[in-house]
Parts: sequence; structure tokens; C-alpha cells
Amino acid sequence: MDVLVAALNFPPSAVNTAQAPSWLPRQLVPFVTLSVPTAPPVKPDSFPDSSYYGAGLLDFCLMITFIAVMAVLRDATRLLLAEPFARWKLTRNLRAHKLAKLAAAKTNGKANGTPEKANGHGAQNGNGNGYNASSPDTVTPAERKKLRHAVTRFSEQGWPVVYYAIQVPFGMYVHANLPTSMLNPVDVWANYPHFPLAGPVKFYYLLQTAFYIHQVLILNAEARRKDHWQMMSHHVITIALMVGSYFYNYTRVGCLIMLLMDICDIFLPSAKMLKYLGMRTLCDVMFITFMVSWFITRHVLFNIVIKVTWEVWYIVPRIWDPSRGHYLTKEIYLGFFTMLCTLQVIQLVWFGMICRVAYLVVSGKGAEDTRSDDEE
Repeated sequence: MDVLVAALNFPPSAVNTAQAPSWLPRQLVPFVTLSVPTAPPVKPDSFPDSSYYGAGLLDFCLMITFIAVMAVLRDATRLLLAEPFARWKLTRNLRAHKLAKLAAAKTNGKANGTPEKANGHGAQNGNGNGYNASSPDTVTPAERKKLRHAVTRFSEQGWPVVYYAIQVPFGMYVHANLPTSMLNPVDVWANYPHFPLAGPVKFYYLLQTAFYIHQVLILNAEARRKDHWQMMSHHVITIALMVGSYFYNYTRVGCLIMLLMDICDIFLPSAKMLKYLGMRTLCDVMFITFMVSWFITRHVLFNIVIKVTWEVWYIVPRIWDPSRGHYLTKEIYLGFFTMLCTLQVIQLVWFGMICRVAYLVVSGKGAEDTRSDDEE
């Protein structure tokens, strides 16, 4: 780590030994603490009681830790919580469904005067081998395959629900403590550059970037969905925006965009989980909630952010002066603005698919995710 610090031209103080356990080797400190501690601003306009930090390549060490922890938590959520619960619930639903069918068949048989056939060992099938596919306690190969698919899909959606349930409130906390407004986002550019970073802002940024990198790894590890390349493009552009805005001190607009992107993302995996459990009505309600939140955050508020970013051309002077934290040139500005517009185009394509699902709900066919649920 000392060699890395020297190679990257960081002072020894970039390693945050003050907030690390005394027994931890210095080489591992950047993997468990926020690096590059620095003096706070004279008059901070946010998080006045927080520690403050600079930005540096050592921050990728902590992101590696975040990605490793997320991988462990995802597998723990999937294998220890989601899969056992889904298997129990779906097996219970299947048995209840078979019992209801048998009861209905028995009632119809009595109504028609048809005598019941039975033997001492249960009803025989056409082969006379005692196997009864309609028995409540028997799972056919087709049912087992369908059950396994539903359990797998249910468990895959568990980790996003857990992550966003924690991260969205944290993002709201960060946003609430910044002097910015969601409805008047021009504030995110006021007094640029915003440097150094308060501890919660830096932690939020690194955690979110690590999450999207982790999602790219998952996207390429699982079976490919119909919108694989749209998802890949979306994640790669998002990571580029996050890393670039982090090092170029555009963090306040970045915090706002990340919050807007996250708010609706908790509802779609929740709707999918309800669908895999067979809870169609709740699934449809959750999907409609997702659709409304998506439209508001990603096509109303997000477009306001794009409009404000366009106005930055006339507000913030285009200066390249790293010594003062200024990283805004014509080329950088156009690059960021183009990526924001590209994200909006991808989201509009997805919204068209979402509207198709909404039509299915209204027409009584139920929510089926045409965006990403089926494999190719």
C-alpha cells in the first residue's frame, strides 16, 4: 500500500489511519475507511459536524470492499432467506390448489352421481403403478420445473429490495442535509465546486458506484434477459457519470440523480416477487405504484435536472483549474450532458414497455414484465 500511495503521488495522510483500528495493518486501512481526510471548509453549508474528505484513486479500495460485501449479502439473502421462503410458500400454494381441485372434482362427481373409485393404496394412473399426478403431496416433473424457476426468479429479486429499502432512506437523508431542492435543482450547481466532501456524501457516492459495478457483474453472470444490452448500456453510462462527477466535483447533482433513479427501483422487484408468489392482485397494485413513481422521478424530475444542466452552460464558468477544484470545460460539459440525454432515451424505451404492461393490467390480463423478466 505504501508503494501504491507513492505511485499515485498521495501524501501519507491520504491513508486514514486515525479512523482505523490500531491493530489493522496500514496496507488494509483504505479498504475499510474513507481515504484522503482533509480539513473541513471554513463555513460548510452542509453537514457542519461531519468529517471531510478529498477524492482520490485510493477510494477504489473501499469500493472493492463494498462489492465483496454486497456479493456475500446477496448470496445470503438469496440462499438463506428468499429461496427457503419462496419454496415453502409456493409448495404450500401448489398443495392448496390441488386440494381445491380434488374437492371440486369430488363435489362434481357426487352431483353427477358418479361413484368414486379407490383402492387400498390410492388411485391408479393409466399404467397402474400407483402414481397419481393430482395427489396433493405429489409434484410432477413439470410442476417441479415451474416451481424451481419461480423460486430462482423470486430469490434474484430479493437483494435489490433489501438494498433499496436501506439505500433510498439514506439517499433522502443525504439530500435533506444538502442545500438543494428537488423541484428547483439549479441549487445543485450553486457555489461550484463543491469540495471537499462531507463523510456521508462520500460514503453514499462510493456505495452507489460499487452497487452499480456489482450489478454489471450480476448482469453478466445470470441468464441473459431480453433487454440485456439496454441494461448494460444503462449501467455503464451511469457508472461513467458517477465516477466522472465524483472526481470533477459535480457531486450534488450526482446525489440528486442517484436518489431519483433509486426511488422507483424498489417497487419493480417487489412487484416481481409478488408475481412469483402468485399474488396477482398485489402484484398489479405494486406495478401501478412503480409505474407512477417511474414517470414522476425519471420523466418529470429527471427532465428538470437535464434542463438545469443545459442552463449550467450560462451559469457556471467553463474553467479548468484543478488547483481550485474547477473541472468544467466545453468537452466535459457536452460529454456529461450527452450521457444524461442518452439515459433519458433508454428510460423512454423502457417506459414504452412499462405502458404495455399497464395495458395488460387494465385489460385484466395481469402484469407481465416485458422489459426484463423472460430469458431470450
